[in-house]
Amino acid sequence: MAADDAPTGPSVEELEDRWLRARADYENLRKRLAREVTAARDDERERVAGDWLPVLDNLERALGHATEDPDPVIEGVRAVRDQAVDVLTALGFPRHEETGVPFDPRRHEAVAARPDPQAAPGTVLEVVRAGYGEGLRQLRPAAVVVAAAAG
Repeated sequence: MAADDAPTGPSVEELEDRWLRARADYENLRKRLAREVTAARDDERERVAGDWLPVLDNLERALGHATEDPDPVIEGVRAVRDQAVDVLTALGFPRHEETGVPFDPRRHEAVAARPDPQAAPGTVLEVVRAGYGEGLRQLRPAAVVVAAAAG
């Protein structure tokens, strides 16, 4: 077999091009997987935080039925509630229960309206149920009572 008859493989340039393409494909895959892992972590964080909400609601109800006498059991329930709120805050879902602020449909859910001569219409008078999270990472809006216009 003569040298001219020998099968020819890819050229050095073709091999370099294949290598560069493979390297770029690898980098794109690595970046895509990193984004997917981050998204999965955020979704799981939101799911876990959402599971905490009924626990907090029940603690709030228990504290709402407590007497003015700071019984040790009540203080214990309050400490557990505060710890649960701290966990949600650490997960990226801070608690919102502000009164005296303008109603914001992105952060509040109006459950009632009542006239209040001391407040401008649309002002949050009372928070019935606290909200958690902010912006696109909101577990739930705060359920609020809003000042109605004097009629």
